[in-house]
Amino acid sequence: MDIDDDERIKHREIVFHRIHPNPHQARTAALFLIEVDGILHAEPASPFLLHVRYDVLKTTLIEIEDALSELGLHLDTGLFNRLRRALHHYTEETVRANSGLALDELNSTQKLFAKRYALIEHGCRDERPEHWRRYL
Repeated sequence: MDIDDDERIKHREIVFHRIHPNPHQARTAALFLIEVDGILHAEPASPFLLHVRYDVLKTTLIEIEDALSELGLHLDTGLFNRLRRALHHYTEETVRANSGLALDELNSTQKLFAKRYALIEHGCRDERPEHWRRYL
Protein backbone atom coordinates (compact mmCIF):
# COMPACT_ATOMS: atom_id res chain seq x y z
CA MET A 1 0.00 0.00 0.00
CA ASP A 2 1.40 3.40 -0.95
CA ILE A 3 1.52 6.02 1.76
CA ASP A 4 1.69 9.76 1.16
CA ASP A 5 4.81 11.64 2.20
CA ASP A 6 2.67 13.61 4.67
CA GLU A 7 1.96 10.39 6.57
CA ARG A 8 5.42 8.88 6.10
CA ILE A 9 7.60 11.83 7.05
CA LYS A 10 7.14 12.79 10.69
CA HIS A 11 8.22 16.02 12.41
CA ARG A 12 8.62 15.59 16.15
CA GLU A 13 9.95 17.47 19.16
CA ILE A 14 11.89 15.50 21.73
CA VAL A 15 12.08 17.20 25.13
CA PHE A 16 14.85 16.25 27.55
CA HIS A 17 14.84 16.50 31.32
CA ARG A 18 16.57 19.65 32.55
CA ILE A 19 18.47 17.99 35.40
CA HIS A 20 21.22 15.93 33.81
CA PRO A 21 25.04 15.91 33.91
CA ASN A 22 25.10 16.72 30.18
CA PRO A 23 23.72 20.27 29.86
CA HIS A 24 23.42 19.93 26.05
CA GLN A 25 21.46 16.71 25.64
CA ALA A 26 19.73 17.89 22.46
CA ARG A 27 23.05 18.54 20.70
CA THR A 28 24.40 15.14 21.78
CA ALA A 29 21.24 13.45 20.52
CA ALA A 30 21.36 15.31 17.19
CA LEU A 31 24.96 14.26 16.58
CA PHE A 32 24.04 10.65 17.25
CA LEU A 33 20.79 10.60 15.25
CA ILE A 34 22.33 12.03 12.08
CA GLU A 35 23.97 8.63 11.51
CA VAL A 36 20.72 6.64 11.85
CA ASP A 37 19.06 5.40 8.68
CA GLY A 38 15.66 7.02 8.28
CA ILE A 39 16.52 10.23 10.12
CA LEU A 40 16.22 13.06 7.62
CA HIS A 41 17.01 15.98 9.92
CA ALA A 42 17.93 16.44 13.58
CA GLU A 43 18.50 19.91 14.98
CA PRO A 44 18.70 21.12 18.59
CA ALA A 45 16.37 24.08 19.15
CA SER A 46 17.65 24.57 22.71
CA PRO A 47 19.82 22.54 25.09
CA PHE A 48 16.68 20.59 26.11
CA LEU A 49 14.63 20.50 22.89
CA LEU A 50 15.39 18.54 19.73
CA HIS A 51 13.53 18.87 16.43
CA VAL A 52 13.73 15.68 14.42
CA ARG A 53 12.30 14.68 11.04
CA TYR A 54 12.28 11.04 9.98
CA ASP A 55 10.69 8.44 7.74
CA VAL A 56 8.29 6.37 9.83
CA LEU A 57 8.68 3.39 7.49
CA LYS A 58 12.37 3.16 8.42
CA THR A 59 12.34 4.14 12.10
CA THR A 60 9.82 5.20 14.72
CA LEU A 61 9.76 7.59 17.63
CA ILE A 62 9.85 4.76 20.15
CA GLU A 63 13.01 3.37 18.51
CA ILE A 64 14.60 6.82 18.57
CA GLU A 65 13.68 7.31 22.22
CA ASP A 66 15.01 3.87 23.17
CA ALA A 67 18.31 4.62 21.44
CA LEU A 68 18.61 7.98 23.21
CA SER A 69 17.85 6.34 26.56
CA GLU A 70 20.56 3.74 25.88
CA LEU A 71 22.98 6.62 25.31
CA GLY A 72 22.19 7.83 28.82
CA LEU A 73 20.04 10.81 27.88
CA HIS A 74 16.92 11.50 29.96
CA LEU A 75 13.62 12.31 28.28
CA ASP A 76 11.20 14.66 30.00
CA THR A 77 8.65 12.65 31.97
CA GLY A 78 6.01 15.31 32.46
CA LEU A 79 2.42 14.24 31.96
CA PHE A 80 1.92 16.28 28.77
CA ASN A 81 5.07 14.88 27.14
CA ARG A 82 4.22 11.30 28.09
CA LEU A 83 0.73 11.61 26.62
CA ARG A 84 2.04 13.22 23.45
CA ARG A 85 4.67 10.50 23.01
CA ALA A 86 2.07 7.75 23.59
CA LEU A 87 -0.17 9.27 20.91
CA HIS A 88 2.77 9.48 18.47
CA HIS A 89 3.72 5.86 19.19
CA TYR A 90 0.18 4.68 18.49
CA THR A 91 -0.21 6.63 15.25
CA GLU A 92 3.19 5.52 13.93
CA GLU A 93 2.49 1.91 14.77
CA THR A 94 -0.82 2.19 12.91
CA VAL A 95 0.83 3.74 9.83
CA ARG A 96 3.45 0.97 9.78
CA ALA A 97 0.80 -1.73 10.18
CA ASN A 98 -1.30 -0.22 7.38
CA SER A 99 1.73 -0.17 5.10
CA GLY A 100 2.29 -3.89 5.66
CA LEU A 101 5.61 -3.71 7.50
CA ALA A 102 6.54 -6.77 9.52
CA LEU A 103 6.94 -5.94 13.20
CA ASP A 104 9.65 -8.57 13.68
CA GLU A 105 12.16 -6.86 11.39
CA LEU A 106 15.37 -5.61 12.97
CA ASN A 107 14.97 -1.84 13.06
CA SER A 108 17.62 0.61 11.91
CA THR A 109 18.42 1.75 15.44
CA GLN A 110 19.17 -1.81 16.51
CA LYS A 111 21.33 -2.25 13.41
CA LEU A 112 23.25 0.90 14.30
CA PHE A 113 23.90 -0.30 17.85
CA ALA A 114 24.90 -3.77 16.60
CA LYS A 115 27.36 -2.21 14.16
CA ARG A 116 28.73 0.10 16.84
CA TYR A 117 29.06 -2.81 19.30
CA ALA A 118 31.03 -4.83 16.77
CA LEU A 119 33.49 -1.97 16.24
CA ILE A 120 34.09 -1.22 19.93
CA GLU A 121 37.10 -2.89 21.52
CA HIS A 122 35.89 -4.83 24.55
CA GLY A 123 36.72 -8.00 26.43
CA CYS A 124 33.83 -10.09 25.10
CA ARG A 125 35.63 -11.34 22.02
CA ASP A 126 37.22 -14.75 21.82
CA GLU A 127 40.29 -14.55 19.61
CA ARG A 128 40.57 -18.32 19.16
CA PRO A 129 39.61 -19.82 15.79
CA GLU A 130 36.10 -21.25 15.52
CA HIS A 131 37.20 -24.91 15.56
CA TRP A 132 39.15 -24.37 18.82
CA ARG A 133 36.14 -22.77 20.50
CA ARG A 134 33.98 -25.79 19.68
CA TYR A 135 36.69 -28.25 20.81
CA LEU A 136 36.00 -27.85 24.53
